[in-house]
Amino acid sequence: MQTKPLHVNPLKLSQPMGATLAFLGVDGCMPLMHGAQGCASFTKVFFTRHFQDPIAIQTTAVTDITAVLDGGAKGIAEAVENITKKVNPALIGLFTTGLTETKGDDIKGAASGLSLPVVYVNTPDYEGALESGWALSVSAMITQLTTPTAQIQKGKVALLPHVGMSALELERLKECIASFGLSVVALPDISLSLDGHLGEKQTALSSGGTTVEEIKELGTCEAVITVGASMEGCAKALRAKNPAITPLHVSHLGGLVATDSFIAMLMSLSGNAPTPTLKRWRARLQDALLDTHEMVGGKNVALIGEPDEIVGYGALLQEAGAKLACVIGATSSTNLESLGGVVGDFEDLEHRMEGIDVVIGNFHAKAIAKRFGVPLVVRGFPSWGTVGGALNHSVLYEGGAQSLFRVANVCEKDH
Repeated sequence: MQTKPLHVNPLKLSQPMGATLAFLGVDGCMPLMHGAQGCASFTKVFFTRHFQDPIAIQTTAVTDITAVLDGGAKGIAEAVENITKKVNPALIGLFTTGLTETKGDDIKGAASGLSLPVVYVNTPDYEGALESGWALSVSAMITQLTTPTAQIQKGKVALLPHVGMSALELERLKECIASFGLSVVALPDISLSLDGHLGEKQTALSSGGTTVEEIKELGTCEAVITVGASMEGCAKALRAKNPAITPLHVSHLGGLVATDSFIAMLMSLSGNAPTPTLKRWRARLQDALLDTHEMVGGKNVALIGEPDEIVGYGALLQEAGAKLACVIGATSSTNLESLGGVVGDFEDLEHRMEGIDVVIGNFHAKAIAKRFGVPLVVRGFPSWGTVGGALNHSVLYEGGAQSLFRVANVCEKDH
């Protein structure tokens, strides 16, 4: 439980940043931040450095003067008019900031007056964090775009991943589901838009991801799989479109036990057995747990980041015998509670570094880890000091084995 009245060295990222990522997972989408120009500029630079690729985002550029004197609808309409002079987005993702939420702008009314397809969502940055901004945007896309229906397409699955999953993790998860003979639609799908591929040209819109047509047809899915505690509300939004959809939820996909449970779920849903490749990776993870136990077992680990992301890493390391000596989440969550963690910031990490052997967190943890002479495994937003963050992989059997090797090698090198 958080007891401090303020963040001293902040860990938490804002809801508008989570909304930005969610809309970037929709093909041909233009994220439009309704707020000050500096808010959008910071988000753009932050993710450009993280993904090492251009990030498409626009802003209504609200100033202190227009915030008081001008209506929000006019600024939004002008921004959309300027955008469409250059590009033709398949969707505009309109989301708010603390400034425009405090002002009380009616973005629903503003969105209804636009001719282009628009999904609006309230994401004040004085509430929630990255996870909730992403989840609220996914729910809004389903609520405002998905067509209500009573029809079910056998074998079709909607996958709603949490914000902490990398592009490669999402790709591997889709492949795993498809290997059981199921067709899968992920929302959002950053594995096609933010995976670090070399495109033909730089574009002002998201390149790749879930199509608007796919979102509209999500109601025909036989089942919806949510990954992460933050995404359970999104499944409810989809089932409101079609109550016949079967909800399937997993808290995380880290480690042998959680992955076994997930595979059993897919076997029950599809009636098919795992592929030989999947079975082989399970055996490799089992061997990895044995191989890394001497290096990882007994180590005191500090985990810090978004709850839905760190819970999987924590479960995996515990299976290898590590001790979760310090767990700090950006926001409260049932996943964070399951690890016995607390909501906090980097100051809290610094106060708990006594006896820590390895830190797993984002790039901002580097200074603390270096000061205490402890190795850091970079994971989460941002990952500025390393390359290939979009291709990090720590879920399912394959990702679990790779992560164990990575942590074990860092611990062995330090030793």
